[in-house]
Amino acid sequence: MVLEGEMDGIGYTMQKKAAELERLAEVLVTGEQLRLRLHEGKLIKDRRHHLRTYPNCFLAKELIDWLIEHKEASDRDTAIKIMQKLLDQSIIHHVCDEHRDFKDLKLFYRFRKDDGTFPLDSEAKVFMRGQRIYEKLMNAENNLLQTREEDNGSFERALVGAEFIDWLLQEGEIADREEAERLGRRLLEHGIIQHVTNRNHFVDGPLLYQFRMNFRRRRRLIELLHERSRSIPESHDSPFCLRKQNSDGGNTSFLSVSPTKEIKVVAGVRRSSLSSSCGSSGYYSSSPTLSSSPPVLCNPKSVLKRQVSPEELQSPGGPFVKKTFTIVGDAVGWGFVVRGSKPCHIQAVDPGGPAAAAGMKVCHFVVSVNGRNVLAQDYRAVSNLILTGPRTIVMEVMEEA
Repeated sequence: MVLEGEMDGIGYTMQKKAAELERLAEVLVTGEQLRLRLHEGKLIKDRRHHLRTYPNCFLAKELIDWLIEHKEASDRDTAIKIMQKLLDQSIIHHVCDEHRDFKDLKLFYRFRKDDGTFPLDSEAKVFMRGQRIYEKLMNAENNLLQTREEDNGSFERALVGAEFIDWLLQEGEIADREEAERLGRRLLEHGIIQHVTNRNHFVDGPLLYQFRMNFRRRRRLIELLHERSRSIPESHDSPFCLRKQNSDGGNTSFLSVSPTKEIKVVAGVRRSSLSSSCGSSGYYSSSPTLSSSPPVLCNPKSVLKRQVSPEELQSPGGPFVKKTFTIVGDAVGWGFVVRGSKPCHIQAVDPGGPAAAAGMKVCHFVVSVNGRNVLAQDYRAVSNLILTGPRTIVMEVMEEA
C-alpha cells in the first residue's frame, strides 16, 4: 500500500512525465473535437484527383479559410502552426504521406481516425479508457460522485477509492480488485484523476479522488500552441482544475462552460466521449462503455423531416421496415448519436465507426436495445440503457422503405 508522501517522492522526473501526458491528452481531445466539427460542417468528404477518389479527407487551403472564419486562428500562419501540431502528433497526415509539413495549398489531408491508421500506443489507450469511464460515471445514475470531506476540506464530485473499485467490478470494467487498483494508479499517473489533496497515490481504501480532466470542455485550437505550466493555478475552465468546494458555499459546477457555449452531444452513442446536461433539444456523446466523446459539435436541428408516433411505426402495412444491428464498441465508442423522444431517432453516424460498419443510418427510429423495447423512452433513458449495458449491443430500428 502506498500512503501519504509517496507522490512527493516521485520527484522532478515524474512531474515532467505528467506534464507531457497532460499535453498529449489536450492534443488528443482537441484533435477529436476538430475532426467531429469538420465532419459536421462537411469539410471532410470523399474527394477526387486525377481519376482517383480519396475518402474522408479535407483540403488544406479550405481548412485554413475555415479556421480563420470560425475565429480558431487569427491568420493563415497561425492556422498552419495549429495543423502542424496535429500532424506532428499523428492526429492527421497527408493522404499519400508525401508531405511532412502542413501546407497552405490544395493538398488532401486526413485524420488518422478516419482511415484506421491512428497509432493506439499505451498512452493513448489509457486516455481513451479514462474518457470512457468518465462518461459512464457522469451519465449513470449513481451516488459515486458527490461532495465529500477529507482532511477538514470539502470536495465536490469526489469518489472513494474502494467504492470506485466496487463500481468498476460491478460494471465489468475489470476482473479483480488488484487489476482495478492498477488501473486507478495508471489513471492518476496520466493526470486523469488525482487524490483530492494531491498527497497520495491511488489505493483501494477510503481516500478520496476527483477527475482532473474535464473531457467535455470545448477546447480552442489556439491552446495547442501554448504550453501549460503546472505551477500556475488553472481556472475553472481548465480540464485539469480540481473541483474543491468554495469555503463560502458558492456554486463551483463541474461543467465550467456556459450553456450557450457547451458542446451538445449524445450520451451513449458517439465516438468520442463527451456529455453534457442538455435539455430535450440537446444530446450526448459516448464511449464504448459509454463518448466522445467524444467532444462532438452537433447540429441542434433534427434530421427528421417529420416526427412519427410509435403506433405509426408499428402499423401493419405501413411504410416502415424493421432492421436489426449488432454493434461492437471499439476503443472510443459505437459511433452514433441518438436524439428525440417517443421514439428516439439516429441523428448522426460517424462514417468511420462501428455503427456505420453495421449498416446504421441517420433517421432510423430506435425500437429496442438489447431486447428491451424503448419506443416510449426519450434519448436520456436510451443513452443510459446503452451506458449500463455490455460493449456489444443489439439494436432494432425502423427504416422508412
